[in-house]
Amino acid sequence: MERTFHKQEINMTETLMNRINELIGHYPEENRKSALIPVLHEVQDAHQNWLSIELMDKVAEILNIKPVEVYEVASFYTMFNLKPIGKYMFEFCQTSPCCLNGVENLMDYTCEKLGVKVGETTADGLFEVRGVECLGACGYAPMMQLGDFYKEHLNEQKIDQIIEDARAGKIILHDK
Repeated sequence: MERTFHKQEINMTETLMNRINELIGHYPEENRKSALIPVLHEVQDAHQNWLSIELMDKVAEILNIKPVEVYEVASFYTMFNLKPIGKYMFEFCQTSPCCLNGVENLMDYTCEKLGVKVGETTADGLFEVRGVECLGACGYAPMMQLGDFYKEHLNEQKIDQIIEDARAGKIILHDK
């Protein structure tokens, strides 16, 4: 796994540790590793939506597993971010139904509007555009995920409105 040069403050608060211990408690002691994915979600949410090597090492220590076991999972799933990302991550579905309904043009439009390429974060740290695999909402193509929510039947006007609402702080990212 390639080391990044991004610094991340590790803040394992009492509330976060209580939640982690609750998640671990759902599994038998000999299967603590089974809590890895939910624990990574909680830790990432509590650390500006990304996981540094040092933070993944801390998760390994908590679960009493090897760091490489954490790296394997975190680097495999696109829901885990291994570098700082924009606050508003536009994750466009890039599978056939969305492509047939113009998602690639919408991604280009969004990137042009924000002044970034796919995978880049805007200078203000607010936005990032990504292409992802199937999000399981083919009937609503073209679509994207923004935080915990789907934005469906997208067009340029809807993209403009989403960007405007995000800049105004009107977008809710998580249902927690």
